[in-house]
Amino acid sequence: MYHFIVKQKLRRAFRDINAGRYERILPQFGAKHRHIMYGEHALGGERNTLASTTQWYARLQRLLPDLCFNLQAVAVTGWPWNTVATVTWNDRFTLPDGSPGSNQGVHVFGLAWGRVTSLAVHCDTGKFEGYCQRMAETGREEAIAAPITDR
Repeated sequence: MYHFIVKQKLRRAFRDINAGRYERILPQFGAKHRHIMYGEHALGGERNTLASTTQWYARLQRLLPDLCFNLQAVAVTGWPWNTVATVTWNDRFTLPDGSPGSNQGVHVFGLAWGRVTSLAVHCDTGKFEGYCQRMAETGREEAIAAPITDR
């Protein structure tokens, strides 16, 4: 039953992102957490505070306002105090010039007592870096900004 509930919460979180309701994502993080997206781009880097994670989600929403995830699989293992969940996905979005963009990847979550203690986003970073360059070329300078980190 516990794993079923976690899967439902994760699916709801991705539905919230798809609907642009980013404010519903942040309360799910513990005060101490690790949020990381791999790659050398504006959304890359590691965050460990709610303040920097909030800034990251705000940037994500500005860069990809119509981001939409299509979940392929959700898997959950572990106990309530030490849970690991993976979400495999494809996404799609529109670039500023009107052309479509897409990627695929996996979110790996660490959870303790219903709070996200870690989130690692794995995707095709080379593809995403190219999208960031294309966004910058059309005037969206934030797409090539330094990553948001706590350092």
